[in-house]
Amino acid sequence: MTAALDENVGTEPVRPGFAFDVAGLDRWMTSNVPGYHGPLSVEQFKGGQSNPTYKLETPQRKYVLRRKPSGQLLKGAHAIDREARVLTALGGVGFPAPHVHALCMDDTVIGTAFYVMDCVEGRIFWDASLADTPAFQRAPIFDAMNATIAALHAIDPASIGMEDYGAAGNYCERQIARWSKQYIEDVEAGRDSSMDKVIAWLQAHIPNAESPRIIHGDFRIDNLIFHSSEPRVVAVLDWELSTLGDPRADFAYHAMMYHMPPDILAGLYGADLQALALPTEEAYEQAYCRRTGRTRIENYPFFIAFNFFRMAAIFHGIKGRVIRGTASSAQATKRAENFPRLAAIAWERAQAV
Repeated sequence: MTAALDENVGTEPVRPGFAFDVAGLDRWMTSNVPGYHGPLSVEQFKGGQSNPTYKLETPQRKYVLRRKPSGQLLKGAHAIDREARVLTALGGVGFPAPHVHALCMDDTVIGTAFYVMDCVEGRIFWDASLADTPAFQRAPIFDAMNATIAALHAIDPASIGMEDYGAAGNYCERQIARWSKQYIEDVEAGRDSSMDKVIAWLQAHIPNAESPRIIHGDFRIDNLIFHSSEPRVVAVLDWELSTLGDPRADFAYHAMMYHMPPDILAGLYGADLQALALPTEEAYEQAYCRRTGRTRIENYPFFIAFNFFRMAAIFHGIKGRVIRGTASSAQATKRAENFPRLAAIAWERAQAV
């Protein structure tokens, strides 16, 4: 494992600026989490860019706590209650979402709103090439990812009480407006010429929307927990960006790994897929289409460019939090530095459409 990956894996003592009243949490969990018994110890996960995430351990079991960061926050960001809601709804129909034990919107308990969920054991792959995994396991692991995102998009939001989980109207139009606004308003993080150009291009090329589905918004290999020995997804993590939206955009975000430099995120750009025994992008797209009853994904190149813009906007937000001192991950500074690279790739993808 490289040093960069090691910095992002596992837990560490709670970092300066992210501590909270553990005794207060213990009292709250005693009253609100069925079966909970202390004493309680707390460590912080190294990864996670937006909502600080902690491992809670007792003599009987382990939990995970996700909380809003402290300090100045952009309006509408860090909606902890939305995460808890979607996890609960999806878990109720057998989708691999960690079980949520309780949600706390009372800032007086640990300083910000939070929820407590199961700590799911298994494997997390930080390298999309799966280079450290036996070759015969790689294609089945990719197929499990493909099946999981297809299963998510097959769920009718109304059937699980989630028909109001997102605003009405064109998802891409809303997203372009949302992220453009956050990009422009975060004056401290600055502007970028490639980002400005791709925003204008996207606004002029928005395709017609599909029927909305629950979309994850950050579905990638390192946000999944796999069974310890089987090619099976046992938990999908990090639902902060989930909403109702166009499933084509959600799949293209996931498939963006084929275009993503591996030093930025879990990407496959430049990899020899045949030598790695991994499916090509075309084969991966076709597998998703078979599972979702499509012949192809309309406007697929647009959605790739759109998602690089969106990822660039997310990294721009991380850059702003680094400047303001509210970034929750040790990797935040490196991600902030990669914002202009993602903006440049977004513009390149737009020009190639």
